[in-house]
Amino acid sequence: MNTAVSSGGLGATARAGVLTLRSSQIREVANAGMGRADVLPFWFGEPDEQTPPAFRDAAIAHIASGQTFYVQTLGVPALRERLAGYVSALHGQRDVDNIAVTSSGTSALMTAVQAIVGAGDHVVAVTPLWPNLVEMPKVLGARVTTVALSFSESGWRLDLDALLGALTPDVRALLVNSPNNPTGWVMTAEQQRAVLEHCRKHGIWIISDDVYERYYYEGAVAPTFLDIAAPDDRVVSCNSFSKAWLMTGWRVGWVVVPRGLLPEIGKLIEYSNTCTPGFVQTAALCALEQGEPVIARTVQRLRLARDHLASKLSQVPGVELAGAAPGAMYTFFRIRGVSDSLAFCKDLVVRGGLGLAPGMAFGPEGEGYLRWCYASAHERLDEGVARLARFLDAARGETA
Repeated sequence: MNTAVSSGGLGATARAGVLTLRSSQIREVANAGMGRADVLPFWFGEPDEQTPPAFRDAAIAHIASGQTFYVQTLGVPALRERLAGYVSALHGQRDVDNIAVTSSGTSALMTAVQAIVGAGDHVVAVTPLWPNLVEMPKVLGARVTTVALSFSESGWRLDLDALLGALTPDVRALLVNSPNNPTGWVMTAEQQRAVLEHCRKHGIWIISDDVYERYYYEGAVAPTFLDIAAPDDRVVSCNSFSKAWLMTGWRVGWVVVPRGLLPEIGKLIEYSNTCTPGFVQTAALCALEQGEPVIARTVQRLRLARDHLASKLSQVPGVELAGAAPGAMYTFFRIRGVSDSLAFCKDLVVRGGLGLAPGMAFGPEGEGYLRWCYASAHERLDEGVARLARFLDAARGETA
């Protein structure tokens, strides 16, 4: 019998596996500055534009019509069919029986991990990486081994041999986010072929976070494992409407899975949240039908913002930048002398009025770096760089 007592009362302490999860250091920084009008925030991965009116109007009309009831667990047929067409056009034929709608991209990833990973399993992740994805297997009692990207002036790079060496026969799953949050790194098609062949050989699942696939600056869509995987390969693609369609607050995503896995995905959705709300799915369907101009405009805007921010940051003494990232919406850079990114970012919020994400939030491999989401107007980026420069000047004056 467990007789552990906490300040909350008998048995109020969570299980050990939950207690060891790391909390979000991005939130920790944001909590220090949210609600302050004098803080300019770039800490979250979120475009600064509202969801297009047509998508919002579709949801409003759905609710106004009185359709406020449960819908299908795997998603309404019209949206699943449209997603099948969308995925097939980008990556090769996939059917409705390969697709489930989820309540957010985060839910897509967690559901995929739950379906594949269990206690004691070994998972490999390419890092630095969005912290949620690294911690999800740990929730289930799995252990995670990381393979780190390397920083260089020509851009972030993957040591393919190191990754293949880490994918030993005892590994259950590989976690990859490309284009990558926080670095903007993109896994090449050649690297994906080598990894897929290796994983096929050893029966390793690939869980691919493809949420930024449309935020790609060297083509219409970033290379993904879906491009080369057979429909029955052990490959799961997780995606979201949040970024490309400017719908972060709507919480709707999808998974593409081998057909045999779909019933198990359905069970997990049923036992976690039953279904994604119908009005949200109607907005998502409208986004698929009318959203391509929105994506094209946003990608062009982000490309210009990426280059603009890099140009401005390169003029700040002490800033070290990797080469232009081919995807996502982040600059992941370092400042000479910064070894504790969390402490630096907290101080920057309080004394500099600038909100950035600490690199340590993305794993030990990210320590010493800072993430800047550049999905903003150039004027806001300029003001942010000016605040950073003033803060660094003041700090150098204090230590002189």
